[in-house]
Amino acid sequence: MTDLPPQPPELAETKSLPSRRERLRALVRLRSQRRVLVAALATATGAAGLLGAVSLYDASQPEVVPLGRGKASVETMPVTQFAAADTRRGNRPSPVPSPSASSMGSGEASYYGHGDGFAGRRTANGEVFDPQRLTAAHRTLPMGSRVRVTNPSNGESVVVRINDRGPFHGNRVIDLSYAAAREIGLIRAGRGNVRLALLT
Repeated sequence: MTDLPPQPPELAETKSLPSRRERLRALVRLRSQRRVLVAALATATGAAGLLGAVSLYDASQPEVVPLGRGKASVETMPVTQFAAADTRRGNRPSPVPSPSASSMGSGEASYYGHGDGFAGRRTANGEVFDPQRLTAAHRTLPMGSRVRVTNPSNGESVVVRINDRGPFHGNRVIDLSYAAAREIGLIRAGRGNVRLALLT
């Protein structure tokens, strides 16, 4: 038998592969390190963006944002203080347009809803009739139309919303709710001549 030469000590120990448990531990350790690194990068990126935004912020200019036709300020000063500056720069606010009215002529009006049993019933558009609201009944106008009703004998006028159909008696052109008739002074007489104008 021949003798083999002695092996160096580093080769004499055979290196075995790490066990499954050791490999899993190493993998978990790598994943947690990756999560920490990603979180640190996200924090650094967010902080850099925040610093950039703060450096662009000009505290001397009040923040005024457009809001419909007007403006609103997020500062403690009221918006009225900025209105003078806007008019000096030529940024005058446009006036709110008033609704235009087209005349529908005149005719006789009456009212309903006071002691006649109509209060609480359903109107033609399905809502519950409340005599204390400014509503009216008309034969042909679309539901929801707004009509200015003027009493020419005293000059009083009221804007009503059409929510019902009628009147079905005589030659009347509109039936007002009790509140609308009270506004223009038709309660005592019970009916009267009125001028109508459709608001658009």
